[in-house]
Amino acid sequence: MTSTPASERSPGHHDAADVEWPLKFKSHYFGAACFNTRSCIVLYRDFPHGAMHEGLSPSVESTGRSLDQLLTASRGPIPNFPPPAKVTWRSKDGAPHEAHVDIGEIFRDELIRHNLAREEIPDSTLASDHSPGIILEVNDRTINVYMRAHISTKELQEPGNRYSDFRDDLIKVFSRSY
Repeated sequence: MTSTPASERSPGHHDAADVEWPLKFKSHYFGAACFNTRSCIVLYRDFPHGAMHEGLSPSVESTGRSLDQLLTASRGPIPNFPPPAKVTWRSKDGAPHEAHVDIGEIFRDELIRHNLAREEIPDSTLASDHSPGIILEVNDRTINVYMRAHISTKELQEPGNRYSDFRDDLIKVFSRSY
């Protein structure tokens, strides 16, 4: 396969050979969820996620859904990277906690975490801008940070399901217990 010289390409045209690999991101979406806490608030980019509530928040298991189904990131796009997230919560036993989670440090390489090989991704997707979701989960005394990126695939992920031409795996990138 030969590439068209840059001077002969139309604006916006990309060859797979021109695309940086691995995939990187310059903005992201953010979300937070709290489980097994007596109260929980996550402040990121001056926006509160979670809710100060009385009583124990539900466990993942009690929702009847998987963690993969529960965690989403819908706030954004946010340019990389605002100051650390401030997390203030009371664990299941009522103990107070506060942490600063530096999302910029965790993702300092700006690499998109995914479970695909370059060969599985269409050239048009490789050349696209990506804004993955970053999700912070508080679960009792543990903070986990995940990434989820919608990435198109050349092959269907579920044979016969024409709407399964992508992956959006939830990938844990950071964990710390307090």
